[in-house]
Amino acid sequence: MNINSNTNTICLLGHPIKHSFSPTIHNYLFEKYSENNIYVCFDVKEDKLKDCVYGIKGLDIKGCNVTIPHKVNIIKYLDSIDDNAKLIGAVNTIKNKGGILKGYNTDGRGFVKSILDKDYDIKNKKVMIIGAGGACRSIAIEMASQGVKSIEIRNRSLDRANEIIDSINKNFNTEANCSKDAIDSSCLMDIDILINTTPIGMESDLCPIDTNIVIDKKLLVCDIVYKPQNTSFLKWAKKNNLEIIYGIDMLINQALEAFYIWTGINPCNEDFEHIKKLYENSI
Repeated sequence: MNINSNTNTICLLGHPIKHSFSPTIHNYLFEKYSENNIYVCFDVKEDKLKDCVYGIKGLDIKGCNVTIPHKVNIIKYLDSIDDNAKLIGAVNTIKNKGGILKGYNTDGRGFVKSILDKDYDIKNKKVMIIGAGGACRSIAIEMASQGVKSIEIRNRSLDRANEIIDSINKNFNTEANCSKDAIDSSCLMDIDILINTTPIGMESDLCPIDTNIVIDKKLLVCDIVYKPQNTSFLKWAKKNNLEIIYGIDMLINQALEAFYIWTGINPCNEDFEHIKKLYENSI
């Protein structure tokens, strides 16, 4: 990569970010498509988020991704957000055009594409989502727009979960509800797709559900955590012979959407496969 005085900066904002694979994805794409950009990570704590957004404008950073825990709070510092992000209530991608910061959300689209690419039909399926943060918002809204039958959110606090299900019930035909009850085998018997949207398992062997649960049915299990690739959650799913979707698939697909927002270039399917191999070689 040739860095010169005309090189533009695109970055990731989050805390923590040391695990991020995003620089590998985007710097590969920038080099392949001859875009004079470089992608870097900024570890930003919550009390510095406002200053960071002002810095994006002041330094003329051309765009950024946003990850945990800033996807919701960053909205109040942006100039505008697109309709999809407004409905979701969370932003994971920002484009700086002439000092005007506009927010987008590619998480939900990237996640659903990961499922559809496996030839799995989500229409009229029953979904349970663990967690109620920004990733849950985007995934739940996108799945509702794709015609899933029902969505249940399981979270320790119901305040944010209620906001998400209210938005779904008002805007889609999908039935949405929430609960803070622990997940057991009986509730899993009534769903088709189980999704972890929490960071649990990212830096430990912890699992968002009891790994002693035994279930014998057809169930698709998805984890948005991509490092490690085989989280405790997915190990539990494999032990029960369940179908799985890895977190890296969603990460790559949402990144390809963000790349298009910044550059107007649509990466090809070969880029997905190449990036996934880069990831597998890195772990």
